[in-house]
Amino acid sequence: MIDINVTGGKLPQEEIDYYIECAHTKYPEKHLRGIDLEIDGDFVNAKYHFSDVPFQRIRRITGYLVGTLDRFNNAKRAEEKARVKHGLQ
Repeated sequence: MIDINVTGGKLPQEEIDYYIECAHTKYPEKHLRGIDLEIDGDFVNAKYHFSDVPFQRIRRITGYLVGTLDRFNNAKRAEEKARVKHGLQ
Protein backbone atom coordinates (compact mmCIF):
# COMPACT_ATOMS: atom_id res chain seq x y z
CA MET A 1 0.00 0.00 0.00
CA ILE A 2 1.39 3.37 -1.02
CA ASP A 3 0.34 6.45 0.95
CA ILE A 4 -0.45 9.36 -1.37
CA ASN A 5 -0.76 12.88 0.08
CA VAL A 6 -1.87 15.65 -2.30
CA THR A 7 -1.77 19.24 -1.04
CA GLY A 8 -2.61 22.52 -2.75
CA GLY A 9 -5.32 21.17 -5.03
CA LYS A 10 -6.53 17.99 -6.72
CA LEU A 11 -4.85 15.67 -9.18
CA PRO A 12 -6.50 13.15 -11.49
CA GLN A 13 -5.76 9.49 -10.69
CA GLU A 14 -3.91 9.11 -14.01
CA GLU A 15 -1.39 11.77 -12.98
CA ILE A 16 -0.92 10.20 -9.54
CA ASP A 17 -0.32 6.84 -11.24
CA TYR A 18 2.26 8.55 -13.47
CA TYR A 19 4.23 9.77 -10.42
CA ILE A 20 4.12 6.27 -8.92
CA GLU A 21 5.43 4.77 -12.17
CA CYS A 22 8.17 7.43 -12.31
CA ALA A 23 9.32 6.44 -8.82
CA HIS A 24 9.43 2.74 -9.77
CA THR A 25 11.37 3.55 -12.95
CA LYS A 26 13.85 5.93 -11.33
CA TYR A 27 14.41 3.87 -8.16
CA PRO A 28 13.81 0.20 -9.14
CA GLU A 29 15.84 -1.18 -6.20
CA LYS A 30 13.78 0.67 -3.56
CA HIS A 31 10.36 -0.09 -2.09
CA LEU A 32 8.02 2.91 -2.41
CA ARG A 33 6.16 3.61 0.83
CA GLY A 34 4.51 6.94 0.01
CA ILE A 35 4.48 10.11 -2.06
CA ASP A 36 3.79 13.72 -1.07
CA LEU A 37 2.53 15.69 -4.06
CA GLU A 38 2.41 19.45 -3.53
CA ILE A 39 0.60 21.42 -6.25
CA ASP A 40 2.23 24.81 -6.81
CA GLY A 41 0.39 26.53 -9.65
CA ASP A 42 1.31 24.71 -12.86
CA PHE A 43 4.02 22.67 -11.09
CA VAL A 44 3.88 19.60 -8.86
CA ASN A 45 6.61 18.97 -6.31
CA ALA A 46 6.98 15.26 -5.61
CA LYS A 47 8.66 13.90 -2.49
CA TYR A 48 9.09 10.12 -2.41
CA HIS A 49 9.28 8.06 0.78
CA PHE A 50 10.93 4.65 0.70
CA SER A 51 10.99 1.77 3.16
CA ASP A 52 14.24 0.74 4.76
CA VAL A 53 15.80 -2.23 3.05
CA PRO A 54 17.09 -4.88 5.43
CA PHE A 55 20.58 -6.09 4.68
CA GLN A 56 22.63 -9.05 5.69
CA ARG A 57 26.16 -8.66 6.96
CA ILE A 58 28.66 -10.43 4.72
CA ARG A 59 32.08 -11.53 5.94
CA ARG A 60 35.04 -13.21 4.33
CA ILE A 61 35.55 -16.48 6.15
CA THR A 62 38.12 -19.04 5.00
CA GLY A 63 38.24 -17.45 1.55
CA TYR A 64 34.47 -17.27 0.99
CA LEU A 65 32.08 -14.33 1.23
CA VAL A 66 29.26 -15.54 3.47
CA GLY A 67 26.43 -14.16 5.55
CA THR A 68 25.88 -17.26 7.70
CA LEU A 69 27.63 -20.57 8.23
CA ASP A 70 24.54 -22.72 7.68
CA ARG A 71 25.75 -23.97 4.28
CA PHE A 72 29.27 -24.86 5.47
CA ASN A 73 30.18 -28.52 5.89
CA ASN A 74 31.73 -29.77 9.14
CA ALA A 75 35.31 -29.20 7.94
CA LYS A 76 34.65 -25.57 7.02
CA ARG A 77 32.81 -25.00 10.32
CA ALA A 78 35.83 -26.40 12.21
CA GLU A 79 38.17 -24.19 10.16
CA GLU A 80 36.08 -21.12 11.04
CA LYS A 81 36.02 -22.05 14.72
CA ALA A 82 39.81 -22.48 14.81
CA ARG A 83 40.68 -19.23 13.06
CA VAL A 84 42.39 -16.37 14.88
CA LYS A 85 40.10 -13.38 15.27
CA HIS A 86 41.89 -10.05 15.41
CA GLY A 87 40.43 -7.17 17.38
CA LEU A 88 41.11 -3.47 17.71
CA GLN A 89 43.37 -2.27 20.53
